[in-house]
Amino acid sequence: MRQHDAEQGKRCGAADAKDLTPCEGPLMAVTVLTADGKEMTGCVAHSARQLASLPQARLHPLCCLSPWAVGVYARAATLPPSAWEVGC
Repeated sequence: MRQHDAEQGKRCGAADAKDLTPCEGPLMAVTVLTADGKEMTGCVAHSARQLASLPQARLHPLCCLSPWAVGVYARAATLPPSAWEVGC
């Protein structure tokens, strides 16, 4: 994955303020929907972290067209909730 956006000092919308890990790939790779219907669009790494952390979160249905959606699901399945707080 490209980290060109992260190299320019930008952060995606899914990055938690306490999560200091760098973005991976496009800053708008996928959109995560929360249980209450809020949306956050972010890179692969931070979207996976949010998907693993937020109860009943899911990817936006149109993300199935994204080549990054499977990677986000696969990463989320291996992460604990709030991975940035436990050092993952």
